[in-house]
Amino acid sequence: MVLSGLDDVSQIQSRVLKDEIFAHELLQDLSITVTEMFRDQDFYKSLRENVIPILKTYPFIKIWHAGCATGEEAYSMAIILQEEGLYDRTTIYATDFNQQALNRAKEGIFSNAMMKEYTANYQLSGGKESFASYYTSNYGNIIMNQSLKKNIVWANHNLVTDSVFAEVHLILCRNVLIYFDVDLQNKVQKLFYGSIVNGGILCLGSKESLRFTDFFEKYTELDKKQRIFKKKY
Repeated sequence: MVLSGLDDVSQIQSRVLKDEIFAHELLQDLSITVTEMFRDQDFYKSLRENVIPILKTYPFIKIWHAGCATGEEAYSMAIILQEEGLYDRTTIYATDFNQQALNRAKEGIFSNAMMKEYTANYQLSGGKESFASYYTSNYGNIIMNQSLKKNIVWANHNLVTDSVFAEVHLILCRNVLIYFDVDLQNKVQKLFYGSIVNGGILCLGSKESLRFTDFFEKYTELDKKQRIFKKKY
């Protein structure tokens, strides 16, 4: 209401029905795109210790990063896979329903002002190289290396309305489901369960859980604190 200058919700409703551009802007504002590289360093440490060894058993690896926003966490995953010698045999499907965020993610251009924080995150998460080697700095921005972009497929996908995206070995959907009620969480978890291979991995955010969904008994906990689950055979 503040952004639109309207007085009440009924005015917003009326304008959404009549103004396609306004409806699109409202939808973009409802999409939460707050993210950063190597957010929650302990999660990425656990990913290296508990998930990477499992991924190494597959000849080809498919990863779905659901709700990827502007792509920082998808690039973080690509960096880890490259350092672990897995990236050349991996495809990362990075999806979101916010097309503007996806366009930014595909470009891989981020503010130079964030690099100090991202570098610290990377180092604390167990990074093995110089973080600066993964991007080029120019005119106050950085652009991620093409070697990281090559195996990422960016796609528009809505967790609420769309069907199974692909059969994958790992799903990362972190800090998305906190905005969903229980019924909607169950719907999305059904989608994830149908997408993960037996023995595959599901990673949720630190404030999220399977415990109050219909799917808790269908997984084992690899890391309870970091919300990393393995689908039972």
